Amino acid sequence: MLRPARMLFAGAAIAIASLVAVVGGASAAPAAPTAFDPSSLAGVGDSSQVIVVTAKNSRTSYATVRAYERRADGTWRSVLGATPARIGYSGMVPASDRRQGTGKTPIGAFPIVTTFGRLANPGTEMPYVKFDRNDAWTYNPRSPSTYNLFQTANRSWRSFGSYVEWLWRYGSQYNYVAVMDYNLPKGEVRTGADGIRRAANPANTTKGGGIFLHVSNGKPTAGCIAIPQAQMAKVMRWLDPAKKPIVVVARP
Repeated sequence: MLRPARMLFAGAAIAIASLVAVVGGASAAPAAPTAFDPSSLAGVGDSSQVIVVTAKNSRTSYATVRAYERRADGTWRSVLGATPARIGYSGMVPASDRRQGTGKTPIGAFPIVTTFGRLANPGTEMPYVKFDRNDAWTYNPRSPSTYNLFQTANRSWRSFGSYVEWLWRYGSQYNYVAVMDYNLPKGEVRTGADGIRRAANPANTTKGGGIFLHVSNGKPTAGCIAIPQAQMAKVMRWLDPAKKPIVVVARP
């Protein structure tokens, strides 16, 4: 489904790069509409909050993040100017081609569905969970029903080996996290008597998961998008579920 949109994503990356000066001005004077129209990006649809991620090529782990909001009159304003970001250590790849363990950031449009963090809610209107030392994100291919899910069960998860993220161990990187709808399970997710969350319609166990927008530690990620904490906190406070926030990773 993403292949027909490649030209649109590529065009968006070129347009954004050529409008850095304009966007910078819009950031300084938010009352003026931006010359860039995020609604031209494939997958934006009726979203009124768009976070755009661009990179110079598909191999780099360095990227730039910008954010825009649609006004009632249909024009757009810049909310976050050009912000340095780190992405996957192997660069980026179309979401349809991504595989688990490749260290690539998926290209495409991904709604932000929920948020969580190590710190208290910074003021976001999105659903937010302050996680504790027991919480994890599981993506074990041998356990499809638990693949790509947030877990609160107090368990060792030893049988999952390396296919589990102990959220607390990521330190400040997970102070604030926005979950992108990349390969998430569809349909109902239930919590069993053992405390484990399981999906009735599991995610694709070959494509990886846990693709987030989160705080940067200055290093490449395993596929997430990471920005400085001050900017991440600003984004969190700005997010509004009623405006259908979405992250668009543009093809270089």
